[in-house]
Amino acid sequence: MPLSSPVATSSSASSSFEIKSAQLPLVAMLVHTDQWQQLQTDLLAKFGPQGESPDFFDHDALVLDFSALPADTPVDDLVPLLKTLRQCNLMPVAIRGASDAWMQAGRELGLYQAEPEVRRPHPKETAQTQAVQIQEVVREVVREVPGPGTMVVDKPLRSGQKVYARGGDLVVLAPVNQGAEVVADGNIHVYSTLRGKAMAGARGNANARIFALSLDPELVSIAGVYRTSETPLPADVRGQAAQVRLSTDGGLEKLLFEALKS
Repeated sequence: MPLSSPVATSSSASSSFEIKSAQLPLVAMLVHTDQWQQLQTDLLAKFGPQGESPDFFDHDALVLDFSALPADTPVDDLVPLLKTLRQCNLMPVAIRGASDAWMQAGRELGLYQAEPEVRRPHPKETAQTQAVQIQEVVREVVREVPGPGTMVVDKPLRSGQKVYARGGDLVVLAPVNQGAEVVADGNIHVYSTLRGKAMAGARGNANARIFALSLDPELVSIAGVYRTSETPLPADVRGQAAQVRLSTDGGLEKLLFEALKS
C-alpha cells in the first residue's frame, strides 16, 4: 500500500511564496554581424578574462538583439556564443529582434522572447545627421544604476593600469596617461591631465559627467556613448580644463565637450 503524502491546503501554499512583477536592469547587445566566430573573438578581446576590460561586467543580465541583421540570416548554433558571453561575465536571458527561426532556437536554449525596442526618431533628423551619429556614437549599455560613494586615486595611472569606481564617483588627483583606463558608475574628476580612456556612467547613468583640468583623451564614454581620439576634439577644449556630458536633445544622443571657465 503506497504511503500517503501530505497535501498543502490553498492557504498554506499561498503563504509559502508570492509572485510579483519586477523591473530589472538589463544590458542589451546589438549584434551587427553574422560572422559568429569573429563576434566571439571580439567579445573575448574586449571583455574576456584576458581582455582589455575583464571586470567591466558583473554577471549582468543580457538581451541579445538581432534587429540589425537581415531577416534571412541563417540560423546557427547559439551555444558557443552564449558560452562566450558567460566568459565575459554576462548572463544571456532573452533574445529579441530576430526571425521566427532564431526566436525558436533561443527558446529551446531557455532564452525569453523579449519585445523589440521601440525608438521614435525625431522629425528633424536627416540622413546626414544619422550618418554622423553612426560614426561617432555607439550604444553599449541600456540601463540606469546610479549609486553613492566616491573613490579617490592620488597616484599617476600608467599604461595598462585600470581603476573602476563601482557604484560611485571617481576622483583622480594625478595624471591619467595614455593606455590607462578610468571607469566609474558615476562622475569622473581628473584634477590633472587626462590622456587615457575615461568611461563615466558605466552602468547606464546618462547624467554622469567627465571633468579634467587638461582634456586630451584616447577615448571618453558616458553611459555607453563614446568618442575616440580619431575624431579630434574642438580646439577650445583640447588640452584645456573642460567637461564632457551626454545630450539627448532632439532625440539624438551625442557627447558635448565644454570648456570650464574660471
